[in-house]
Amino acid sequence: MDQFAAMRAFVKVVEAEGFSEAARQLELAVSSVTRQVNSLEKLLNTQLLNRSTRSISLTAQGRKYYEKAVQILQDVEEANLCVTEGNIPRGLLKVSLPVAFGRLHVAPIIHDFLVSCPEVRLDLRLSDSLSNPVEEELDIVIRIGNLDQAGATWIVRKLASYTRLVCGSPEYFDRHGKPTHPNDLAHHNCLLFTYELGANIWQFRRDTEVCQVSVTGSLASNHSEVLRQVCLDGAGLVLMPTWLINEDIRSSRLEAVLTDFQIQPQAEIDMGIYALYLSNRRHSLRVKAFIDFLAKRFGSLPYWEDTGTKTDSQ
Repeated sequence: MDQFAAMRAFVKVVEAEGFSEAARQLELAVSSVTRQVNSLEKLLNTQLLNRSTRSISLTAQGRKYYEKAVQILQDVEEANLCVTEGNIPRGLLKVSLPVAFGRLHVAPIIHDFLVSCPEVRLDLRLSDSLSNPVEEELDIVIRIGNLDQAGATWIVRKLASYTRLVCGSPEYFDRHGKPTHPNDLAHHNCLLFTYELGANIWQFRRDTEVCQVSVTGSLASNHSEVLRQVCLDGAGLVLMPTWLINEDIRSSRLEAVLTDFQIQPQAEIDMGIYALYLSNRRHSLRVKAFIDFLAKRFGSLPYWEDTGTKTDSQ
């Protein structure tokens, strides 16, 4: 029995929550994965998994073994990275990033990165779902805003900041007027971004004044670009990040309001764009090269913050 392969199969079964999905990810037959895990349990003379027809779960001993096995596999991968990259970034780099942000701000500069690191091959995964770096074998995850679920195993680097603005089209404001205080939003059609918790609660702060407003509207969506387009069409107001609406405001397709307030959808969510990677990637030259490249291109004061509104100087 190849104990390392069996250990890897066991870890994959736990993370995939089943033998069939683990086998698919490992590109092995289900019978092969089952045989490896069974052989591992026989070698250790202990049951690692509770099995039923519908699910698997770790035994107490299995949980102890799983935690150690994950660390061993990560250490082996880190050791491999140390010798395979040499002195320059090279090899396959798998990156997950949000769809809209990736399309607007990463895709246009990918060519420049590949020119600067010709030995690196990029695999970009655009998704707004939370990614599992172990299961998907990701090197970097780009995440925006809330890091509550990042976990202690991540290494986190902030790439850039952004702000949020309430905005609408000139046509909408011609018909309905502009809110001059957050409480006025109760009389406006507010389009809601449902990907975030508390999407209908918009919080504003100006000096010591704090306003928390419950807003409603005719449309809710989990896709920010859908809300942006409907807002451009004059249907209502949106609360959107500057990285998404910067060009619309600069070209006067949208107008920002309540710019003398700082705006957050929830009080404690940080307005940041982050690169996250597992500790076993900390010595990877290609991971460092890509993160450094993004941070440099976005800049300490990101270009999307220049909207020409008062909030730019806050």
